[in-house]
Amino acid sequence: QVQLVESGGGLAQAGGSLRLSCGPSGSMSRISTMGWYRQAPGKQRELVAGITNGGSTNYAESVKGRFTISGDSSRNTVYLQMNSLKPEDTAVYYCYARQRAGYVHWGQGTQVTVSS
Repeated sequence: QVQLVESGGGLAQAGGSLRLSCGPSGSMSRISTMGWYRQAPGKQRELVAGITNGGSTNYAESVKGRFTISGDSSRNTVYLQMNSLKPEDTAVYYCYARQRAGYVHWGQGTQVTVSS
């Protein structure tokens, strides 16, 4: 079964930057939207950013102006550039890919920890 593979998480200091990457382990067709969710301990999973295969983007209010999502629709790959990181950005970040038929693939999650 094709899986989404994430990389780029880790530890950063407040004010620092990290870049997350996500792509499929094999062929994945008819992807309409990709993006990132995150889940902090004791909190619900929340949408961070998404991008359509046409290039339209949306962001959570809490990350606007600090995070930038980009993608390569030909490779079903998505990136999240995170700048000006804050301790409250600490969470497990999950990549997702939604197919046009509605099925959603998820990555295994990558930990992002921001120290103050």
